[in-house]
Amino acid sequence: MGLFSSDKKKNLNQGLEKTKESVFKKLSRAVAGKSKVDDDVLDNLEEVLITSDVGVDTTLRIIERIESRVTKDKYLNTSELNVILKEEIAALLEENNSSLVASFDEPLPKKPYVIMVVGVNGVGKTTTIGKLAHHFKAGGKKVILGAADTFRAAAVDQLVIWADRVGVDIVKQDMGSDPASVAYDTLSSAISANADVVIIDTAGRLHNKVNLMNELNKINRVMQKVIPDAPHEILLVLDGSTGQNAFEQAKQFTATTQVNALALTKLDGTAKGGVVIGISDQFQIPVKYIGIGEKMEDLQVFNRVDFVDSLFS
Repeated sequence: MGLFSSDKKKNLNQGLEKTKESVFKKLSRAVAGKSKVDDDVLDNLEEVLITSDVGVDTTLRIIERIESRVTKDKYLNTSELNVILKEEIAALLEENNSSLVASFDEPLPKKPYVIMVVGVNGVGKTTTIGKLAHHFKAGGKKVILGAADTFRAAAVDQLVIWADRVGVDIVKQDMGSDPASVAYDTLSSAISANADVVIIDTAGRLHNKVNLMNELNKINRVMQKVIPDAPHEILLVLDGSTGQNAFEQAKQFTATTQVNALALTKLDGTAKGGVVIGISDQFQIPVKYIGIGEKMEDLQVFNRVDFVDSLFS
């Protein structure tokens, strides 16, 4: 399961095609008729990045970096702009700790390693859990899923389908059951079964932040009765195709729970892939996974070098 395999790189290139096409068209217009990077080009570049859903704050940081290079080098040809932009975005992602490079077959820091997955309905949360389970299992790990989104019957049913499809165990209770009770049972089962990875689904609603926070905190407290330092990872799943709305969801969830990893889905169907750059920069939380298609293999461990290379190649 080599992270840098040619198939994965090809899938990444294809998955980012719409974003790449959009960015390059805008860049071409930004430098039209210009031979050097001047104030007009920088103003146009700022507009390109903002309209590519990179976000205002992150865009300004990138523009400042390029301005300093223009000042230092005195003269920069517009033909060099793609290379400069690629270098500066890669450097920004590295500074923001978004350079996690790992693979599903590597040893995990804890056993069982507990992942609690959060995010609103419709972002691809259940699909992401299913694909994670598939990858971890393919990496030689025993996986157990916990269906703690008891608010929607469909959520439990979907997770059961994924568990059957992937061939992993699932712990569930009736609709309306206490989510914390499901999490408790799942961790207890994981210990008994000597599982390597536990993935807990949670309710995807944001209409009442206080209730959401209370519920997630309760799940955490109850899990810690079984495994004192659980969960080891709180993974926020965001729909990359929603652009700026994904920023707002990230803001809401990071304010209510200790999110320490991000997954951005549905990047293949959108020209808004720039949101990956902005969200990782603004929230200082590592982007760990990206979804670039429907197939199991289209959930990839995020690699900043490959991502930026695909975006600007």
